[in-house]
Amino acid sequence: MSDVELHQLLLAPLERKGEQTLQQQLFQRIKQAILAGKLTAGTRLPATRQLALEVGVSRNTVIAVCAQLQAEGFLLSDRQGSHITHMAQLPDDHAQYVSSEIALSPRIAQLRSSHRTFSQEMALRPGIPSLAHFPLAQWRRALNRVMLHQPQQLLGYGDPLGERTLREALAQHLALARGVRCTPEQIVITEGAQQALTLCVALLSNPGDIGWVEEPGYRGAKAAMRLGDMRIEPVAVDAQGLVAGPEKWQQRTPRLIYTTPTHQYPTGAIMSAPRRLALLAAAREHQTWIIEDDYDSDFRYSGEPIAAMQGMMQPTPVIYIGSFSKTLFPALRLGFMVMPAQLIAPLRPALHELLRGGNRPEQQALALFLRSGDFSRHLSKMRRLYRQRQATLRQALQHTFGMQVPLLGGDCGMHLVLSLAEEHNDMAMVDRLIQSGFAPGALSGFYLGEQKQQGLVLGYGNTSTSQIMAGVAQLARLLRGD
Repeated sequence: MSDVELHQLLLAPLERKGEQTLQQQLFQRIKQAILAGKLTAGTRLPATRQLALEVGVSRNTVIAVCAQLQAEGFLLSDRQGSHITHMAQLPDDHAQYVSSEIALSPRIAQLRSSHRTFSQEMALRPGIPSLAHFPLAQWRRALNRVMLHQPQQLLGYGDPLGERTLREALAQHLALARGVRCTPEQIVITEGAQQALTLCVALLSNPGDIGWVEEPGYRGAKAAMRLGDMRIEPVAVDAQGLVAGPEKWQQRTPRLIYTTPTHQYPTGAIMSAPRRLALLAAAREHQTWIIEDDYDSDFRYSGEPIAAMQGMMQPTPVIYIGSFSKTLFPALRLGFMVMPAQLIAPLRPALHELLRGGNRPEQQALALFLRSGDFSRHLSKMRRLYRQRQATLRQALQHTFGMQVPLLGGDCGMHLVLSLAEEHNDMAMVDRLIQSGFAPGALSGFYLGEQKQQGLVLGYGNTSTSQIMAGVAQLARLLRGD
């Protein structure tokens, strides 16, 4: 580069009132010129005093820029001054490289295939609780109390398994509300149920092991198994839950089984007691671990609550997982897993390596929330609200499509499934509904096999009565072809 070209490159005016300081602008100008190959290896910069005069900045500014360029390895200094170091240059086809198709792991491609982009709070979206009815005042009081009494102690890392106070309160709640048999030592606090699933796969399986999932079933469980390089085996679900006969065990013996026995997701089926006991017995015989996801069983609307499968047999082959995303709010990102007692000692060292014990103020506040009774009162209020919203949704569907409209679920949770005839494309219908402000799930997206039922998973937890009516009306227009 000639001296004239060098001066033209370096001496272009700097913005005196720009967002960046003069020092930052000059540094970026020289750095980008080097990366773009305009300042080649060996090119000498003017002396700092000369450069400062020509650019119109103080010499200290130039000295600071050169010092930073030297620190990052762009410049070398000797007795004759500073010169550009030798380094690899970005290729001429850099733009083409950025825009070209990036080779991804097949696991990532599978995860992308069912992804839909939409607002997290759109009406009819399943799995979202009523955020407007969350008791913010009580939650704020619990957080303030925690931060008032022990703010500094909670700023560092905590117990990797979770705050002791929360594990104690949670063990008591699970015993009373869900029939779970455990001690606080068996509970591991996680960042949501998805982390619990990922941990189960990482700790209890090897690549190539078989994992059973419900068909149709929760996509997050399949994602966790895919990331663990497991071979996923879909197992059919009927009105009594997972259908796992002896021949299935003999042909495709699993290392892990993921199931939602108390409220199957998404169909709403309840696994019968004989099925549960048979599954537990077979799991013990084949040294298989069952992941029981009890994601929304706190919201049951008819009869007494159905106890968790984990409490039916001791010692148990069940890892019981749950979260507070459905009962409180998703952004809390607090979940848990109840490990079988026989796994705690061998897995504790690995858990200490994988977990860091964060969200300590929130964990302490949640413990207070549980012990004060605020959590139970909130659940009672939400049961009444969701029962009412489900009735509204059911009545709107029956009024629009007839009393014999095919619906699945309804005894529990925050969604109903509307079955559709085979000629309908539920994926395309969901895309159309998203454009109108509604985000139900496509039932076919919960299947792995070739046989897929068409339908819509209609969430009502965070959907008001007016939104329910508008959503059903829009659905009717789509089905009529309007």
